Amino acid sequence: MGLVTNPTGALMDEAMAILSILSSHPEGKAAIGAAEPVPVLVEMIGSGSPRNRENAAAVMLYLCSGEQQLVHLARAQECGIMVPLRELALNGTERGKRKAVLLLE
Repeated sequence: MGLVTNPTGALMDEAMAILSILSSHPEGKAAIGAAEPVPVLVEMIGSGSPRNRENAAAVMLYLCSGEQQLVHLARAQECGIMVPLRELALNGTERGKRKAVLLLE
């Protein structure tokens, strides 16, 4: 998560894309979930680049499915995810909009 939290990091876009891919696999999702990613993902959904916002929403969507769904959803709500998700659903990329709408359901 270190590459994602460094706002000047040149690898931030690539790191978010890789996290999105890894989160779609059970082992990757477990490893990402163990790193307490929700606050970082919520921040990225709210203020990242369009590509990073959609990738953060994709990671959040994968984390909010399966065994740890309620834990991650509760943490995301504590971090204030609803406003950034609504904004992404209205003004994001097409992929970002789809992911945000699924998370809002």
